[in-house]
Amino acid sequence: MKRQAFTVYSLLQVCFLTLISSRSINGKQVWPVPYRRFDRRPNTDPYCQALYTFCPTGDPDGRIPYMRDTDVISVFRLQTPVWEFKYGDLLGKFHIMHDAIGFASSETGRNYTMEWYELFQLGNCTFPHEREDKVAPFWCNQGAACFFEGIDDLHWKQNGTLEKVGEISGKQFNHLAQWVQKDNETGIYYETWTVRSDPEANSTTWFESYDCSQFVHRTYRKMADLGAKLSSKTQTNYTKIYLYSGEPTYLGDDNTIFGQPSMKTLAMEIKQFYHSFQPHQSMVQFILSLMEIYNKVVLEKTFYLYYNFEYWQLPMKAPYIQITYEEVPLPH
Repeated sequence: MKRQAFTVYSLLQVCFLTLISSRSINGKQVWPVPYRRFDRRPNTDPYCQALYTFCPTGDPDGRIPYMRDTDVISVFRLQTPVWEFKYGDLLGKFHIMHDAIGFASSETGRNYTMEWYELFQLGNCTFPHEREDKVAPFWCNQGAACFFEGIDDLHWKQNGTLEKVGEISGKQFNHLAQWVQKDNETGIYYETWTVRSDPEANSTTWFESYDCSQFVHRTYRKMADLGAKLSSKTQTNYTKIYLYSGEPTYLGDDNTIFGQPSMKTLAMEIKQFYHSFQPHQSMVQFILSLMEIYNKVVLEKTFYLYYNFEYWQLPMKAPYIQITYEEVPLPH
């Protein structure tokens, strides 16, 4: 579908898009767009299947053990390359890292790992599926916290970080556990991309990511709010994946785009854009898809972002995409 087709909407459709794009305070768009939270976590669709079972040794209901108020809990910063268990340090060479937090009870001697990650792996959270029985692209996108007993020292130390960064009381830990369960119930979907206007430090952020490192940052801030003193002897860096664009345009949700005959052209544009990102492609198909992605993102300067279960059009600009490994200090 050529981009020219996208630009020939009728005046009525343009007005409609402008009307429904209101995400503002006092008539002014709020940037970054606030991440949408929910009253409860929905059930997953049976169509969505994980290559690796989510949180296999954690409590099925996400419960966290109760600690005695007088207990002293050590807090550990954990970081390792994504998919280290399969590829070792390969992704670490590109600073693509996974983050978590460890806890150790001085009274019981038991230790625990807490992390937040995708229920159905990263690809499913970043790009949708094409289904013959669905008109709109189908997303298998949920992320959640996983709390389980044990810290795999070798997994974290060998190619990453296992460092004690502070202590909290058992009482503080129990308050933190309540907060984690509430955060986990209301923040349900994963967001890979951080979208900014340009790489400069004072640039505008259009959308924030919502991933493992963001969960770690929120948890550290909550611990600091509870009175914890956290510090690290090393620089605390984290992975960020950026898209760069001009000001985004709100397009609508599944119903307004894929349920309206007048939006057929836009619907086809979005579906064709995501078609290039489908999994299980042959090598020839993969190469052709890369060429199509380059054509769309770099030459036509278009990216369709799905955020808060709504679609936005990003007018892309150089350097288009960037993976960084930047410092985020521990909160004081």
